[in-house]
Amino acid sequence: MNRLYDPDDNEVPKAFQKNRSEEPRRMKNGNNKRNNRSKKKKGLKTFGKVVLVLVIILAILIGIIFGFINDKLSKMQQVDLSGEDLGVSSQAEEQLSGYRNIAIFGVDSRSDNLEKGNRSDCIIIASINNKTKEVRLISVYRDTYVKIDGHGLDKITHAYSYGSAPLAIKTLNTNLDLNIKEFVTVNFDSVAEAVDKLGGVTINIESQEELKYLNSYIDETARVTGKSNARVTSTGRQNLNGVQAVSYSRIRYTAGGDYKRTERMRDVIDAMLSKLKTKNVGEMNSFADFILPKVYTNITAGDIFALMPSAASFKISTSVGWPYDTKGITLDRWYGVPVTLESNVTRLHKEVFGQSDYTASNEVKNISNSIITKTGYKK
Repeated sequence: MNRLYDPDDNEVPKAFQKNRSEEPRRMKNGNNKRNNRSKKKKGLKTFGKVVLVLVIILAILIGIIFGFINDKLSKMQQVDLSGEDLGVSSQAEEQLSGYRNIAIFGVDSRSDNLEKGNRSDCIIIASINNKTKEVRLISVYRDTYVKIDGHGLDKITHAYSYGSAPLAIKTLNTNLDLNIKEFVTVNFDSVAEAVDKLGGVTINIESQEELKYLNSYIDETARVTGKSNARVTSTGRQNLNGVQAVSYSRIRYTAGGDYKRTERMRDVIDAMLSKLKTKNVGEMNSFADFILPKVYTNITAGDIFALMPSAASFKISTSVGWPYDTKGITLDRWYGVPVTLESNVTRLHKEVFGQSDYTASNEVKNISNSIITKTGYKK
């Protein structure tokens, strides 16, 4: 009987379709509603299955990627500093809560030993603004006269030698009012090998004086690393190999002295990052396998994974050298004296961290006064 009332059935006379009763109409409508609900339920079930399958596939992919990257990161030499006194004051903790400051140490180790006994010839603080994702590199001059806990006033480069990364970090925190809790250490041999792995880096040799000292350092670096001592023959922009790039970053006797040297170190780092960006996935993978075992750090794989989602938005802005104002003095050896420590720290916090109302901690003020008493240098 239901076929009799189907208005879409060509066998039903048109006159009958126009005069059918209301009851069959209601029956038909009821059937349509039930059929539509049934179709919707079936559609929802199908959609749910598709979503579930996609979620499972995504989970598998994430698991594979996580396992792959975790395997890479596990190659790093890691140390736990959670029980160490890193000298972070409550003031620095509060005022710099919007910044993640990481210490990068380049040591003069000639082996895989990256702990104490090695001076940190390169000290860079990578300061990440958690809100804007801006990254600023702060080079701290190796000869800077500061207080090292348990050793009095001394060159900041010696802190790493006296007590490895924990003491070097504490020295930075107590003398600069910082909140550093993380570090990365590499040695010069690793940098030379990393540059070679990248196929060299593009650097601008600015003058004949710079060229002269570059070639002098090339001979020394080649002897220590056991690599070729190919000299650079001209000034201008050119591709430097590992030994040449490391030698370039160590030049300190041209105009600008140690200040210019830290700038050269940053130039090499920037050039390496630029070169790495040109590599394909396979080449990056090979580079990671090579370089990660030569890195000593307390940054865990989990910490690195947490950084990854926002890493693409990081942008390196203007780098600075610190201290801004110094004056040399020869005591038992030559030192670069911040004039004064307090004013240099104040300027750092105002210019880099945007703290217009910053006031140095009592710790920094006391150290600053000790340096003035010892050297007689004050503004």
